[in-house]
Amino acid sequence: MSLPVLVLRPEPGAGATLAAARKAGLDAHAFPLFDIRPLPWTPPARDTIDALLLGSANALRHAGEALALYRGLPAYAVGETTAEAARAAGLEVVAAGRGGLQNLLDALRPGHRRLLRLAGRERVPLAVPNGVALHACEVYASELRPLPAALAALLARPAIALAAIALLHSGEAAARLRQLCDEAGIDRTRIALAAIGPRVAARAGAGWALVRSAETPEDAALLALAARMCQEAASGQ
Repeated sequence: MSLPVLVLRPEPGAGATLAAARKAGLDAHAFPLFDIRPLPWTPPARDTIDALLLGSANALRHAGEALALYRGLPAYAVGETTAEAARAAGLEVVAAGRGGLQNLLDALRPGHRRLLRLAGRERVPLAVPNGVALHACEVYASELRPLPAALAALLARPAIALAAIALLHSGEAAARLRQLCDEAGIDRTRIALAAIGPRVAARAGAGWALVRSAETPEDAALLALAARMCQEAASGQ
């Protein structure tokens, strides 16, 4: 029996990851732990911004009509998916980072000192370099979903060792999965985690069967990691 791979990110990302995982031959199941909704926000004047800082395609999906105000401006994006969404919104992607927002922030191009960060209500704090002004606008929020009954049943089914591999696309998903498992009395030592990056993995805490991070913060890298973990589990490594 193949090891189930759990897709926990919200839609529309969940559907895209599920399709890619199944195409790769993984026994993937989608159980979104959040719903994403837009938030009202006040965009700062275009002439006060040198570049945008983007950590998720959700920021671009939910920023609304005000996003057009910044068309043509440079943008720093985490991962190629966010970069593609930025280009589609008319932004000029000058860097698509592979190590998270902090790495992008620490390697700004000359002249980019006034940054606009479009972000979710729940987000990772950043250390702002000297001489840089970072204005953050919350443009979307993650609303919690209860533990899906089908997910609880899957994690509770008898297994020799691992019950599943959970994909973690965000720190919020990591913390929420931990909370739901503890509240439901689910044994976390039977669940392996594949995280999109070390900072996301850290939010999950200890007590899991195995925690690994993808080589780059991209969906393809995360699925490749999950595939290797499935192979290792099948071979008893």
